[in-house]
Parts: sequence; structure tokens; C-alpha cells
Amino acid sequence: MANNRSFHNSSFNNSQSGPGVRFIRRTSTGRYVNYSQGDQDSEFGSVDYTNSSPQEYVNYHVQIPATPDNQPMASMEITMEPSISARVEEQYVSNSLFTGGFNTMTRAHLMDKVIESEAAHPQMAGAKGSSCAVEGCNSKVMSDERGMDILPCECGFKICADCFNDAVKAGGTCPGCKEPYRVTDLEEMGNVDADGGTIALPPPPGAGNKMGRRLSLVKSMRRSQTGDWDQNKWLFETKGTYGYGNAIWPAENGGDGAGGDGMNPAELNSKPWRPLTRKIKVPAAILSPYRLLVLIRFVVLGLFLAWRVKHKNDDAVWLWGMSVVCEIWFAFSWILDQLPKLCPINRATDLAVLKEKFETPSSGNPTGKSDLPGLDIFVSTADPDKEPVLVTANTILSILAADYPVEKLSCYVSDDGGALLTFEAMAEAASFANLWVPFCRKHDIEPRNPDSYFNLKKDPYKNKVRPDFVKDRRRVKREYDEFKVRINGLPDSIRRRSDAYHAREEISAMKRQRNVLGDEPAEAIKIPKATWMADGTHWPGTWISTAPEHTRGDHAGIIQVMLKPPSDEPLYGNNLDEEIPTSLDFTEVDIRLPMLVYVSREKRPGYDHNKKAGAMNALVRASAVMSNGPFILNLDCDHYVFNSQAFREGMCFMMDRGGDRICYVQFPQRFEGIDPSDRYANHNTVFFDGNMRALDGLMGPVYVGTGCLFRRIALYGFDPPRSKEHGSGCCGCCFPQKKSPSKVSSSEETRALRMADFDEEEMNLATFPKKFGNSSVLIDSIPVAEYQGRPLADHPAVKNGRPPGALTIPRDLLDAATVAEAISVISCWYEDKTEWGLRVGWIYGSVTEDVVTGYRMHNRGWKSVYCVTKRDAFRGSAPINLTDRLHQVLRWATGSVEIFFSRNNALLASTRMKFLQRIAYLNVGIYPFTSIFLIVYCFLPALSLFSGQFIVKTLNVTFLTYLLIITLTLMMLAILEIKWSGINLEEWWRNEQFWLIGGTSAHLAAVIQGLLKVIAGIEISFTLTSKSGGDDENDEYADLYIVKWTSLMIPPIVIMMVNLIGIAVGFSRTIYSTIPQWSKLLGGVFFSFWVLAHLYPFAKGLMGRRGRTPTIVFVWSGLIAITISLLWVSISPPSANSSIGGSFTFP
Repeated sequence: MANNRSFHNSSFNNSQSGPGVRFIRRTSTGRYVNYSQGDQDSEFGSVDYTNSSPQEYVNYHVQIPATPDNQPMASMEITMEPSISARVEEQYVSNSLFTGGFNTMTRAHLMDKVIESEAAHPQMAGAKGSSCAVEGCNSKVMSDERGMDILPCECGFKICADCFNDAVKAGGTCPGCKEPYRVTDLEEMGNVDADGGTIALPPPPGAGNKMGRRLSLVKSMRRSQTGDWDQNKWLFETKGTYGYGNAIWPAENGGDGAGGDGMNPAELNSKPWRPLTRKIKVPAAILSPYRLLVLIRFVVLGLFLAWRVKHKNDDAVWLWGMSVVCEIWFAFSWILDQLPKLCPINRATDLAVLKEKFETPSSGNPTGKSDLPGLDIFVSTADPDKEPVLVTANTILSILAADYPVEKLSCYVSDDGGALLTFEAMAEAASFANLWVPFCRKHDIEPRNPDSYFNLKKDPYKNKVRPDFVKDRRRVKREYDEFKVRINGLPDSIRRRSDAYHAREEISAMKRQRNVLGDEPAEAIKIPKATWMADGTHWPGTWISTAPEHTRGDHAGIIQVMLKPPSDEPLYGNNLDEEIPTSLDFTEVDIRLPMLVYVSREKRPGYDHNKKAGAMNALVRASAVMSNGPFILNLDCDHYVFNSQAFREGMCFMMDRGGDRICYVQFPQRFEGIDPSDRYANHNTVFFDGNMRALDGLMGPVYVGTGCLFRRIALYGFDPPRSKEHGSGCCGCCFPQKKSPSKVSSSEETRALRMADFDEEEMNLATFPKKFGNSSVLIDSIPVAEYQGRPLADHPAVKNGRPPGALTIPRDLLDAATVAEAISVISCWYEDKTEWGLRVGWIYGSVTEDVVTGYRMHNRGWKSVYCVTKRDAFRGSAPINLTDRLHQVLRWATGSVEIFFSRNNALLASTRMKFLQRIAYLNVGIYPFTSIFLIVYCFLPALSLFSGQFIVKTLNVTFLTYLLIITLTLMMLAILEIKWSGINLEEWWRNEQFWLIGGTSAHLAAVIQGLLKVIAGIEISFTLTSKSGGDDENDEYADLYIVKWTSLMIPPIVIMMVNLIGIAVGFSRTIYSTIPQWSKLLGGVFFSFWVLAHLYPFAKGLMGRRGRTPTIVFVWSGLIAITISLLWVSISPPSANSSIGGSFTFP
């Protein structure tokens, strides 16, 4: 055995014995063995291998890079270059599946292959590579960024890193040709990449421990003539001091004030400064009449309600009383909804300025390398059966192909179900990205979701100037079709593979039993049916046939680096292979891929895993350890990148002046696959284009769960910079207030990292373990993320900025200790006795964790921004089926009720939140309660028709005038709102219709569920009980016609039936009455038709495609409606002169 060491998680640095990393490998029988530091002189520690032969154990090497506590032997005259060593370890890490969790050893399982097909890209896990030619060694040889072998000897003998070290120690001769190694040749091969450029040097030794060097960004400096790091030169030329961030940390009481980049304020003042974003105000010709109409309607509503209260209907006091109470609540609800809409604004970005500032050579950035901050993208999925893996894979491909610096982009896939199907689908996506991503870059493809692109109905060849586009597209299309076949065949492939390996295990167990017992009869051996990976080992996550520690709620934490971090310099494709006529020419295309990581957090019984919010917090911690991008973008698995430059558009807001006070940039949600009429208002444009634009004029839009670009430091629960200088005010455009700046107690770097508890004192790092957990790596990464997320200090007006060029240096290579630490922070116990979910990260305790998380940030004084791009930034799918839509609305409304009865109620908001923003959040918690009054009001027309009375005594001129003015102002407000929001009248009307449908069904159920939970602690779930589907599989909108019975349908059906019966009863009463009361009939019929018109989409949905509605729908509705009608007749029988059909006789 070669060098074997165990990496201890830094979370346990204070303990004497903590879990380490076991390196394990598959044997020839399909099992795997493992070992750690304590196993060097003993047999392997694993499952039962008592009957295994020594030949089953495979020798291999684990290369450990030089660290302060692991120095090479003094007798070693020639050592391998550190950069080669680090790359070898990164290659090892990317080919290992890391598992671990509570009370278990973190294992790094070396995988020969991740999927059945070959991995073509050198960054991919299980990438094809040559094996070491030394007899008895099965390790991979050293390789460069292209995956090409690094051969230290001219004879071309293939040798791995450890065997090369052994050969050097033994005399420095090549095992192949027996000639001495030329070390200079090896150094040149290690320090020169495939393009001839020099590889970035590692951080200076002595700048701290290895993990500290990995997290600290150090400006690259050339070595001196002796080959040693010139530390004096570094300190002198940069005028910096050691610390967090880029190690170009400006001195508190000295330096040049610009981070040591040589730029002084005078030079900055002489440069023209151009903003990255600008506000586009709504024209006064639209906004001023809009505000005036709001005021007029407010006054008219007040006068109308006062008149209604004063003029009581003595003939039907109960009817008058119910209607007045409902109308007062409706007026209150309208005010809550309307006030936050007084200050709508639009915004625009300038991508040309972004490129000029961050990717153009300048005095602060002479090389012109990208100075944009890192971006970590989170994609969450939980169940491959409900969320098809092909959809998730297409989302991943659209992210990997996005137009953002490759070395700054990292994608994390959270699989909360721990399914091997999702794991292998992500590996297949990483393999296909080798072809898809360069193709998109070469031909500027939009959109970069392959499924959406190949299904475009427009001409795909329009505006394509390259002559080889047709050939390339045809080849990629054929490869994508094969990719879909492989993805769709994964379930059967995994099942067949698992069955085959299980049968082999049973046969092996029977053979071992016969060898031990001989011919004696014995019971059949029962072996748990495991789920097997492609390399012939057990899957550590959820098994198809559940077993202990392999279920959805009980499995180990898993991390697999599907695509290792790319090289810092562009890597262009190879020349066109003439022998392969279908190959693509990528000679001028950067073929690097962003880092892709599969994460499945540990789950154990007895722990509350907090659903999606808990999964997102696990990703926050894992990404902080592995890449620590200062910004985070979260997407649902069915929301893909539709605009490849969307990330840059969002970054314009974060990097602009004052952007350090923005906690998140919310993009609108756009949907595909919705029926042309948008029957159930799935597009929700009134909210996304109306309400959200209006909130953007206050403190910003609410967080809606997906398509949101976060500032990492805001997720950590910190206050915004300069929080004392900004007061609450009323709104962003009406009566803004600004407090006088308080005394500066510390440097800007420290002041930027205050939490609410530290408003008057400097941040105390010693308290961080209580808030963020005991991972020192995670805690050390916090100031780094804050510093990297600052805007450029390219103008004196930019406060809390960073110097240009600070983020142009390469990030450190990935190592085993880093991934082991990431395994530690996603364990089920890590959040115990911390503030994760309470004040840090996504907030727990609500079904709508997104709204609560955004509310907490606004409550601390942060601002958010709404980014509406010309080309939709992201697109996703939405349920077009009536029942699915109602359940979606039920979940949102339930979360709102939970918010209202929690400490997140806007009535308890801090003074840092603006008044109108508080009103908006208050409306979020109150709107479901409108359903109580709405249902009563929908029954009033029918009750009026049944009783022959109306809500007013007579339809006099005053009542009709008020009603006319209120209706006209509502219509004019709708027209003006359509003007400044960009929606159309049909979308507005669809929203009004579904407001009543949802208000009489899902909202009422949410209120009942919330009250029972708060008062009695009873949780009620509304689930589907029966299902009938259509038979037309070719119809794109087949789901629209599927009728799934749910109890949520009962209230709207009863309302329709009662109103229809009421209209019939009212006509009969009036026609055959001695003294017809036409005014009361018209009033009741008018309001009944108002109710039925709003419920028309609901009734149409019940009919299905051909009227195939479950019989139970009509039976229940008819029985309830008839019962109510008979009950009313028995309570208030008609008089002789007004009986129904009293004067009618059959001929």
C-alpha cells in the first residue's frame, strides 16, 4: 500500500478524535474495501470479507499534497511540483463519491465510472484516462486540463504520481527505459498548459494553514530568480496586508485607500463613471391619473359605506347586515392591495458597461480577465417520479451553457430524495454538456435548454452565419435524441443492473455457506436487495427496495463532483478530426465547463429536515466550503435559463453603486405549456408584472421561491452596510427619510458584517459558531464572501467597494479535505443549537418559506430589486389542471395564514421596514381571510332571490350612483394599471375570475387548516381521492381536461348550483306574483350573474373534454343545493299572493 492518510473534518478540530475520510475502492467481486490512518498495519475495515482472497484487494495510491503538517522527507532530493500535486489530488477528488454523516466516517469512494457510457470530457467524474504501467498499480496517470497524459520521460512510459515519486526516491530512473528522469522536462510539463500559458502559482507558503490559503485569494506574483516566493516584493508592490479576502486588504489607517491598486481619488475623479443600471419612471401622464383615481375611489368607498350603514333595510336586516360587513372588509382588503401600487417603476441594465468595467483591460486589471464575482447556482429536486429527471437534466444543461465566466460559475444539484436515478441522470447531463455547451457558445444558441431549442417553432437557421451550422445542428440533434433515450431508459437500466448484481450476491453467499456447512441442510440466506451503481458498488442513498439506512428519510450524506472546477485559462477545442465525418470543429471555442456538484444531504429518523428550506440551507453551507460564491441563484428543477445573459443582468444591480445594500434580485416567473386562453390564470401576470413592479418602487419585490439572485451575506442574517444612515420613511418615492450618519466605530470592512444583535459594537467572530455551527471553514468563508460581493471602488461615491482586479486570480484546486468538510456541514445534526432556519439562511416554520425569508431580509433594512429582461430570463412549467392549480393555491394560502399567526406578521415588523412595504407584507398574510366574506357575499344574491328581498330597501338613485362611480373607477384603474404594467385586459379579467375561484375554495380551506393548526394543533391535508384522465396523449394540453376530484371543489360547485336555483326561484316568484318586485329581481339576478361569470372557468374545467365529470360531483352538489333550498322554503314559506306558481294551472 502507498501513502494513506485520513482527513479530519475541521468541524471537529477541538476534539481529540474526530471522524476522518476513508478512501475505499471496489474489488473484483463487486464489493468495496476501505482503509484509514489506523488501518495501515492491519487488515481492511469493512463489511464481512473473511472469505475474500488477498487478490481481491486492489493496490492504489492516494496523493496528498504538501501542507505545513505534511512536508516531504528531507532525504527526497527531487519532489514533484506542488501545482501538479494539487491537480492530481483534484483529479482524485472528482473521481470519488464522498459519503458520511452523523457518527460515521466520511468515505471517499473511488469510482471507475459513474455511468454506463464513457465520460468524454476531462473535467467529468470518471473521465477516461490511462492507467499506470507499473506492475501491480491500477492508478490513473497524471493529466492536464484536456485530459491528456503527462509523461515525465521521453520514452512515453505511463506512470502515476505516486509511482513517479517512488522511482525518484529509488534513484530517479524511469521504470520503462531505465534512463534518469529529466526533472526540468517534468517541471515544464507541469507548469505549461495546453495553450502554452503559464499555470497560476500556488499561494505563498506561510500564509496560514492549507484551508486558510484555499479560502484567501492572493494576487499572483512571479517567483524570484531562486525559484522561491518573493514575499517582500509581494508586500511592497501591493501595499497590502494579510487578512481575509484577496490578501490585498487595505490598511485601516494607511495605504492608498483604493486597495493598493495604485489608483488615487484624483485619478478616479478624472475617469467618466457610467452606471450599470437606471430607473425608468412610469410616465406622469399615466401615474398621476392613476393615483388620483385611487384617491377618488377611496373617498367614494368611504361615503358609500357610510351611506350603507345609515340606510338600513328594515325588511331584511340580516341580509343588509351581512352585506355591509362584507363590503367593509372588501374595502379594507382593496386598500391593502392598492396602497403598495402607488410607486411603480421600471429598470434597465447596461451589459456593455458591465463588460467594460469587469472584463476589459484597465489599470486595475491589466490582463482583462473577468473580475466578476463568483456565482453558485442551486437546483432543487426531491422526487424523480414527480419531477422527471429529463426536465432536471435540461435545466442543468441550460445553466452550464449560460454566458458567464466559466471559472466563476458553480452549479449544485440538491437531490432530497437521494435517488440513484437522479444521480445518473445528472452524470449523463454532464457527459452530454461536453458537446452541447461548446455548440451553444460557437453558434450563440438561444435558448440553451436543448429540449426547448429543438422544439422551437421558428426557423432555426435564421441569423446563423457560420457555414457549418447546419451540419453541427444535425449532429447535436442526433446526439440529444440518443441522450433522451439513455435518460428515459435509466429506470429500467438501474433495475436490471441491481437484479443482476443481487443474483450474483445470492450465488456467492450460497457458495460460502456450502463451503462452511458442507452438505448439511441450512436455511436460505436472505440478502437485502440493494441498488447498485454503474461501477458495481452499493448506492449509499435511497434504494428501490427500501432497507435500513437506505430510505428517503434515512440515508447518508452524498457529494459527487460531477464536473471538477475548470482551469483558469480558456481551453479551446481540438481541430476537426477528418477521420470522423460527424465530429464538430471547436478550435475557436472554449470547451471548459462550470463546476457541477451532486449533493444529497444526510437524513435520519428523529430529525426535522424542514423540506425544501432545509435542503437549500444544506446547499448554502456546502457551497460555502467548496466554492464560496458571494452570490447565489436558486432555481426549481423545472425552471431553466431562457436568456443566457440573465446572470449578467442580475449582476448589474449587485455591482452598481449602492448595490451592496441589495439582498436579492428577483426575476419574474414565466411559464410554458399553458393553454392559449390561460383558463386558470397560470401566467399570473397581474402579480408578476403589476404588483411586483409596484413593490420595486418601495423596498423591493417579495421573494417568490425561484429565479432569485441572492447576496450570500444577506442570507447569513447580516445587516446591510450603512444601515444606520437609512431610515424607514414611507416608500421609495413618497416622503423618503434619511437619518444622520452615526459615528464610525470601526473600519468599513468590519461594519459591513454586523448582525442585528451587534448594532452598536463590532462584530464578534467568537459568537459565530453559535450562529453558523462549528465548521471553522464555513466561518472563515463568511468575510471572504462579503468582500468579494462588494461593488467596484471605481468612483469616490462608491462606498464599501473593492479594488478593480481583485477577483482575477484563479481559485485553488479542490482537495479531499474540502469535500469532507462539505459532507460534515450537510449532516443531519449540523444545525442543532444553531440559528440556521431561525435567522440564518432560508427560514423554517412555514410552507411558504420563500416569502418569510424575503420578509426577514427586508425587516433588517435590505432592499431587493425586480429585474424584468427584454428576453425572459427563466422559464418553467405550471400546472394547467384545475385540481393541481387549486392545490398549488392552497399551499400558498396556507403559508400566508401561518405567516399571519407567527412572529413574521408585518404588524410586528421593525422600524427599518418602510410603511407601504409593511402594508404589502400585511396583505400577504391577510388575503386568505377574505375568502370568508367572499363566500358569504357569493351566497347573498341567491338568498336575495329566495327571500324576495335585496341588500337595500329599494334601488334608488343614490345607491345606483355610488355603484356606478365605484364600477367606473375600478375599470379606469384597471386600464391605467394595464398601461404601466404591460399586461392586457384578458389577463386582468382571468386574474379576477381565478381570484374568486381560489377565494371560494383553496383560500377558505387554508384558513380552516391554519385555524385548526393554531388553536388545536391539528393538521389537515387536502389530497386527491379519485382521478379520471383523457386518452389523447398527443394533445399538448391534455392535462387541462383531466378531472381529479378534490374536496376543494365543493364550495364553488355549491355556489353555482344555489345561484342557478335562486335565479329560477326569483323569476318564478316575480312572474307569478300579484305585485311583481322587478327591482329586487334585477338586483339579485345581476349579482348572481356576476358570481357565475367569475366561476365560468371553474365550470368549464369540471366538464372536461367531453363533459366527462365524475358522478359524485353532481350528486353531492345537487343534494347540498336541494337541501339548502328545501330548508329555506321550510323556514320562510311563500305567502298566498307570492307563492311560486300560485296562479298557474296546467291546461
